[in-house]
Amino acid sequence: MNLITAVFLGTLFGFVLQKIGAANPRIVVDMLLLRNFHLMKSILAAIAISSFLLYLLMPMGAIDPAHLKIKSALISVMIGGGILGIGWAMAGYCPGTALVASGTGRVDALVFIMGGLLGAMANSVVYSAYSNSWLYTEIGGRLKIVDMGHNTESFISDDYYRLAIAGFISAFLIIVAFMLPERNTEKLDDLS
Repeated sequence: MNLITAVFLGTLFGFVLQKIGAANPRIVVDMLLLRNFHLMKSILAAIAISSFLLYLLMPMGAIDPAHLKIKSALISVMIGGGILGIGWAMAGYCPGTALVASGTGRVDALVFIMGGLLGAMANSVVYSAYSNSWLYTEIGGRLKIVDMGHNTESFISDDYYRLAIAGFISAFLIIVAFMLPERNTEKLDDLS
């Protein structure tokens, strides 16, 4: 991907995040507390559409499956993911939405970004100390999105089931998104 395409897609992605409210920490926290499902509906629809397009465009050669890799599940990654999740719930930002919110001038987003950068720097400093410890143990091995030896020419005859499965999962996620109410009508005050 060239730089112009990356900047265009990044700008478009940031614009969409801002428009759906993902850069507003109150909306994110309300989603996590199951009070407002608007953002969850948007996320489910985005996952459904992009997943289907991924499996549609890959056999056409528009997307190189060699670029699709899932990191190994490590104990340290699970711990770091848990810390990130707690920070996301407390601040109402994930790294991407914090960047978008900082573009609107939100100081709390800048503080969140600085905290993330400090955490990444701290991890770099102590990485060599724990990289050979039990914290770096793989859990369950490496998952693959696709077979990296995928033959694009045999897609129609041999691998059509992948697109069908992706289509089924995408349809299911879109149905779930449409079934979610816009707001939770039950009182969840005891969760806050």
